[in-house]
Amino acid sequence: MDILQAVNLKKYYQSGDNTVKAVDDVSFSIEKGSFTAIVGTSGSGKTTLLNLMGGLDYADSGEIIIDGHSIMKMSEEELTVFRRRNIGFVFQNYNLISIQNVYKNIVLPVRLDGRKPDQKYIEGICKELGIGDKMDRYPNQLSGGQQQRVSIARAIAAKPAVLLADEPTGNLDSKTSAEVMGLLKMTSKEFHQTIIMITHNEAIAQLADRVIHLEDGRIMGDDKEIHSGQSTFGREASL
Repeated sequence: MDILQAVNLKKYYQSGDNTVKAVDDVSFSIEKGSFTAIVGTSGSGKTTLLNLMGGLDYADSGEIIIDGHSIMKMSEEELTVFRRRNIGFVFQNYNLISIQNVYKNIVLPVRLDGRKPDQKYIEGICKELGIGDKMDRYPNQLSGGQQQRVSIARAIAAKPAVLLADEPTGNLDSKTSAEVMGLLKMTSKEFHQTIIMITHNEAIAQLADRVIHLEDGRIMGDDKEIHSGQSTFGREASL
């Protein structure tokens, strides 16, 4: 079952007299519970594509359907509510609130939506992510890898339809990167969470179930069956 469909997406920008085709007639679908990597060099359009999928920017044309809902047809207010309830984000820079402890950071999306956190579920994901004993800590008391674990927990706390990860290992060393990738794979499998990750790192991308190659705003390759054992990160990332 497909949880996300992108249909003929286009996003162009004007740079002087030149038209930059950041996303140029891109179409694909993502299966529910899968882990997909979108890989490309700087300027390939992957960040723009992620912003379109996350409802952070509007496409010039085309359609994005998440869990049966076309986000292109939503008003700004409707999109804000839908995004809060259905899309989780993991950022390269963690984006944690420094004056709130780990627990408050994790449950923030749920509380912003006026809902009560599912304590049993929160405890379960924090235990699986290895931060169950860090609930009273503050972000500046954690390592980069621990902060990214908190970011992952926050992203799935509201049980979103899709989790979007923007270069989640970009600020981490190779060992910690492998650990975080292993945790993302575990999150996908254990919690049946659909994850779409963008990265410039081909080796990191190979740990996903599927790799979409983007170049100059267009899909240049789509490897739907990737085996992590082929990657140099494979053994390190296993849990």
